[in-house]
Amino acid sequence: MPKFKYTAIDSNGKQKTGTVDSDSVESANAKLTGMGLMPTQVFVAGSADANTKTKKPGSKKSKKGTKKGAGGFGKVIKPQGLAIFTRQLATLLEAGLPLLRSLEVMIRQERNLRFRSVLEQVADQVKSGNSFSDGLAQFPKVFDRLYVNMIRAGEAGGVLAVVLSRLATFMEKAQRTKGKVQSAMIYPIVVVGVAVSIVALLMVVVVPKFQSIFDDMLDGAALPGPTQFVINVSNGIRENIAVSIALLVVLFFAFKFFLKTSLGRSLFDWLSINTPKVGDLVRKVNIARITRTFGTLLSSGVPILEAITITKDISNNGNYANALSRIHDHVRDGQTLAAPMEREKVFPNMVTSMIDVGEETGALAEMLNRVADNYDEDVDNAVGGITSIIEPVMIVFLAVVVGFIVIALFLPIIEIIKQLS
Repeated sequence: MPKFKYTAIDSNGKQKTGTVDSDSVESANAKLTGMGLMPTQVFVAGSADANTKTKKPGSKKSKKGTKKGAGGFGKVIKPQGLAIFTRQLATLLEAGLPLLRSLEVMIRQERNLRFRSVLEQVADQVKSGNSFSDGLAQFPKVFDRLYVNMIRAGEAGGVLAVVLSRLATFMEKAQRTKGKVQSAMIYPIVVVGVAVSIVALLMVVVVPKFQSIFDDMLDGAALPGPTQFVINVSNGIRENIAVSIALLVVLFFAFKFFLKTSLGRSLFDWLSINTPKVGDLVRKVNIARITRTFGTLLSSGVPILEAITITKDISNNGNYANALSRIHDHVRDGQTLAAPMEREKVFPNMVTSMIDVGEETGALAEMLNRVADNYDEDVDNAVGGITSIIEPVMIVFLAVVVGFIVIALFLPIIEIIKQLS
């Protein structure tokens, strides 16, 4: 039975190190938890520390190759493509092929030239004696910290194929959740685009023709208020169309710049989780993403403190990232995970209760993945609810705007009919 070195925190908050006999990293973590310790680092005795990056032959070559492989505009590979690569690599390893042979197979079938270049350089790293995770770490724009650390944990525990399969499942579920949210946003964007196009057509083409009719038929008589308002807006748009477009472009980039500031990002994050209906969806998406990431990392053997840090780094909302940072500090000081999480308002009671049970039973990773599954279903329901509300609101909005313009144009026609009769 292999020996595992560990670093853990006891009930008094003191750090302890030692070795433990176990079949895998997961069972070693469970055994340490049963001893009343909270493991922060577990790896096979004699292997490199999970957080230590050693310089090995070929490192200079890999740095040079990084510029070649990750250069150019845009992403080297889309998330969907990376998930497919991960799933296929896991399948090859599970079939018994060695890692290097599996990489060569993936390189031959890869059609994305930039990603193929990255894989070739990773394969060269493995040939030079570096670990697979060290090779991936040379390309942080392609393989993020979560990806690299999970691979490193899989290598340390001798379960690389299992970890790759878990990682592929995680990425696939994350993409499905993201796709559901994006699909919910497509409809309102299309409706708004159609509404703007219709209003622009009315203002630029239709209204001026009615204005010339009114000038000829009413001999300069005063127009009704709504009609004069519509004509003024139409004239303003036509006479200042270049200025209007330039102003919209400036406002767009000013808004993007504002979001990059700490104040703008904080304000946007607060609004995104407190806006009615939309905030409910954003909260559920964030909790699903956080629990899925955290559970996948723990089940792959990544130490709990490192898992919290990685989960914090991938969080898209500053409120959750700040909460995870505070939780990390409390866990580092010897507290359980559930206790500081209960004090954070961004996590519902149901989530903290299930995590508490998971810690008590030694099945924290499994419980986190169950929470993620539940919230993925809630995301489906929330998306459906928002879509059902947005559809009638958009239709009513379009009807009111177009209806106002049409009524405003027909008011003078009524006066003309009265004069003719």
